[in-house]
Amino acid sequence: MMITGRGRREGENPAYASGIHIGGSNNAPNQNVVGQNISHVHQSASVQGAVDIETVRGLLASFRTEVDRNQGNLDHAVALRAMTDTVDASLAAPNPQARASALRGVVQALPALVAGTVVEQGGEALVHAIAGWLS
Repeated sequence: MMITGRGRREGENPAYASGIHIGGSNNAPNQNVVGQNISHVHQSASVQGAVDIETVRGLLASFRTEVDRNQGNLDHAVALRAMTDTVDASLAAPNPQARASALRGVVQALPALVAGTVVEQGGEALVHAIAGWLS
């Protein structure tokens, strides 16, 4: 889906012109928004039922790399690494009830630890994927 704003007309001041392009798959949890003077844009998508264990593992690896790369700027780097280890161990656990319990704990705790940090987006993506996989 693509939505574009009006283009600039001749003689129109470019400082007041706007153009917005929203692109990406309508089924994906993320889309790209590009344009001038974009504010108060909110978007959400549900990934429940659309996530498999490989998606969770991929996001986990990406998040772990982000945490390692930014550890000097993170107040809770040790806790975040411990959570990635918990997710990793839980994904390999043979007992589905124990796995679900540990993963639910991560889903509840991780957003508060990544809020306002450079790893917030990756952490939230991981949380949404885990929640989608559990449902």
